Amino acid sequence: MKQLKKYQPTAFMAKDSTYDKTLADHAVAFIQCLNHTKGVWAGKPFLLLPWQEQIIRDLFGIVKTDGYRQFNTAYIEIPKKNGKSELAAAVALLLTCADFEERAEVYGCAADRQQASIVFEVAADMVRMCPSLNRRVKILAATKRIVYLPTNSFYQVLSAEAYSKHGFNIHGVVFDELHTQPNRKLFDVMTKGSGDARAQPLFFLITTAGTDQHSICYEQHQKAKDILEGRKHDKTFYPLIYGADENDDWTDPKTWKKANPSLGHTIALEKVKAACESARQNPAEENSFRQLRLNQWVKQAIRWMPMEKWDQCDFPVDETALEGRVCYGGLDLSSTTDITAFTLIFPPRDEEDKFSVLPYFWLPEETLDLRVRRDHVPYDVWEREGFIQTTEGNVVHYGYIEAFIEDLGKRYNIREIAFDRWGAVQMVQNLEGMGFTVVPFGQGFKDMSPPTKELMKLVLERTFAHAGHPVLRWMVDNIFIRTDPAGNIKPDKQKSTEKIDGAVAAIMALDRAIRCGNDLRESVYENRGILFI
Repeated sequence: MKQLKKYQPTAFMAKDSTYDKTLADHAVAFIQCLNHTKGVWAGKPFLLLPWQEQIIRDLFGIVKTDGYRQFNTAYIEIPKKNGKSELAAAVALLLTCADFEERAEVYGCAADRQQASIVFEVAADMVRMCPSLNRRVKILAATKRIVYLPTNSFYQVLSAEAYSKHGFNIHGVVFDELHTQPNRKLFDVMTKGSGDARAQPLFFLITTAGTDQHSICYEQHQKAKDILEGRKHDKTFYPLIYGADENDDWTDPKTWKKANPSLGHTIALEKVKAACESARQNPAEENSFRQLRLNQWVKQAIRWMPMEKWDQCDFPVDETALEGRVCYGGLDLSSTTDITAFTLIFPPRDEEDKFSVLPYFWLPEETLDLRVRRDHVPYDVWEREGFIQTTEGNVVHYGYIEAFIEDLGKRYNIREIAFDRWGAVQMVQNLEGMGFTVVPFGQGFKDMSPPTKELMKLVLERTFAHAGHPVLRWMVDNIFIRTDPAGNIKPDKQKSTEKIDGAVAAIMALDRAIRCGNDLRESVYENRGILFI
């Protein structure tokens, strides 16, 4: 098995920290005295793979000037079948039995007791296979506890179902599959102040990517990513993420290798290849492959818009050249503290032309920084680049938006503006007073299905131009579609994991553009009927 040739400390080692090779060697030697417990590796020595040894040496060998560990939180994100449970079990035993801590309390945490028991069972089998440990350790299978008798230390399983007991004096926590935590309660109980009485507690978080971008796991993922990319600094936090980048070809074996450091060892290449081929033939499996095999955070179980097709519609849209052209607006008003979206869709003038979109977005100026920190969405970058506008104060200034639309009406021939009836009464009256034709647009299947299907058709045919607008792209990528028994579809704001307001506004505007065209008498729907996909 391939071993680490030469150790280089992590780039996140603090300037005043040092690498203690004796401590690192001790940790590595302890783990490599253990045995694997499953499959073809069962009974064989646990010889750490290079990526595993790097983690152990970094965590247990890098110490501050007082001799205690620099890192007290480790976030390890890696695809399934890379030996995650075995490493977690080995770290749990190391903290319990070989970390020189009297009466150490080490806890194994997961979403439910069954999940938490996975690492426990591996640890228990490791003890049974190691004679020297087996003589010194008592395994209490019924209560999921392992007791190291010489120091009266223990490793205990906990789950999110039983987090309410306080009074922990934690030396170590191993969180397995953090992305499955239903909320942050267990995480907060185990990590906020519970290890203050210990000199060097370690919170070892190891997980595969998830789908919920409002979860405690995504919060830790984003922190790790910010540290890795230099946006944040926390010398006590150890970040490591193995996974494919968003633009990587998910069908390329090079991408599989990049995301899976154990490929060819604990993972057979043929199994990944078979899973990829299955996902290629069944698009519903693509997200599962991306999440579990490539460690990508996916939006939901089934993505609606194939984003590689959307990106192929990155045709330029010249705002000046569109002046005077017939267009149709779509208005999706937010609550006063959220994003408001307005889009203009320009129908093609001939067979060589494309449908073009101009999207506009607004947020309250005073809440911009708060939203960036809370949502982990780069609203501030988009604002600086001109893709989002802010209105003065802590709520969206509708008067500013009305004046902006009025100015657009002087540049473009806005025939109609479609709007969601919810919360738009006053603005609609004001826009009508400016001379605009404003059309109410239902959000049910009847009204939304035809233009939603039409948008997909235009994107697949590459007859839709969006100029790569990043905010609109983000919102289109967020869309989750609801389907009724008749096969009608519509964007579902409740199930979509992030904002989709701009996409909804574009769909409404597209409907009016398709129905009315350039002379208010043409209608694609009338000429060829409603599209069924």
